[in-house]
Amino acid sequence: MKICVIAARFGLSGVPLAQFKLARALSRAGHEVELIYGFINPGNKIPNSDSFKISILNKKRVLMMILDLITIVKKKNFNVIFSAGDHLNAMVLLSAIITRSKIKISCSSRVTPFDVYSNFLFSKKWIFKQIMKIVMLRANVLSCVSKDMVNQYKQVFKFSKHICIYNIVKDKYSIKKIYEDIDEEWLLNKVDPVIVSAGMLEPWKGNDELIIAFKKLLIFKKVKLIILGDGSMRKNLEKLITKLELNNYVKLKGNVQNPLKYFSRSDVFVLSSHVEGMPNALIEAMMSGCTPVSTNCDTGPREVLVNEKYGYLVPVKDPDALCEGLLKALNNPINKKLLEEAVEPFDESIIIKKHFKHLNI
Repeated sequence: MKICVIAARFGLSGVPLAQFKLARALSRAGHEVELIYGFINPGNKIPNSDSFKISILNKKRVLMMILDLITIVKKKNFNVIFSAGDHLNAMVLLSAIITRSKIKISCSSRVTPFDVYSNFLFSKKWIFKQIMKIVMLRANVLSCVSKDMVNQYKQVFKFSKHICIYNIVKDKYSIKKIYEDIDEEWLLNKVDPVIVSAGMLEPWKGNDELIIAFKKLLIFKKVKLIILGDGSMRKNLEKLITKLELNNYVKLKGNVQNPLKYFSRSDVFVLSSHVEGMPNALIEAMMSGCTPVSTNCDTGPREVLVNEKYGYLVPVKDPDALCEGLLKALNNPINKKLLEEAVEPFDESIIIKKHFKHLNI
């Protein structure tokens, strides 16, 4: 089959990387695949691929992609489009309606609908909700990346037909990355246990609370913290690290191409987010054998950790509880066989089969 996988933009974060993995998995399954990004975030580089085509539209906003999407739907003769993100989903569906195309469309939602839609009359989010009510009827599949998020969509849309289909996390390429060489001295010549975190340095990721929790943790245990990722909070976090006299204990590494090699050599992975859809980094860390500690935000972590069967959950925005969770994880790591069991639902072959089952292919 000829398949299009599309995302609004590329960056070293959940949605664009998940779409890349989906395109790669579909190509490995024998399909002709084109991966399309609307835009590349400055300073980011798309991984190489010899097995499928990658195209960039150079459109910074989803709304600006509409003419390109109409052309894609009308002229490229794809059998299926896999789209991710509600605003992009709406544009893809609208393009199919305008062109009267019979192409099959699978739309995946990646963030809580409470951040995307509103009941406040005539607000932008309310207007978008009314548009989505109409265009979503054209979708062949409407999915979310967690079961809890499916329930949220059922609250927002009375006649929601959303189902849960996870992102692909476990595949042979990712497993190889676990064993790549690393040049981080704290992990090469490990003297103290190392805690690692990964994600955008944005307010909703709770990195300030993580650093405060880490300061408290040092009272009980000598340990190091490596934070992977970049974002608007970087300078604030640097100031906080200096203020708390943690420069010898905390590193902000910025964006890295391969976080898995950090996960596999660290003792504990921590997710301090206020909100998540389904945190890929948490699952990647578990796949790498790293004991997880996560905030119990509304969707994602609780589902992955199965209410603490596979890791430690703590309340959101609570540095004291986060400190306690980290100490538990350091003193009582999760068995690696259990972690392997936990990530099985995110295996490439399982996810591809589920996609095609719901598309009736």
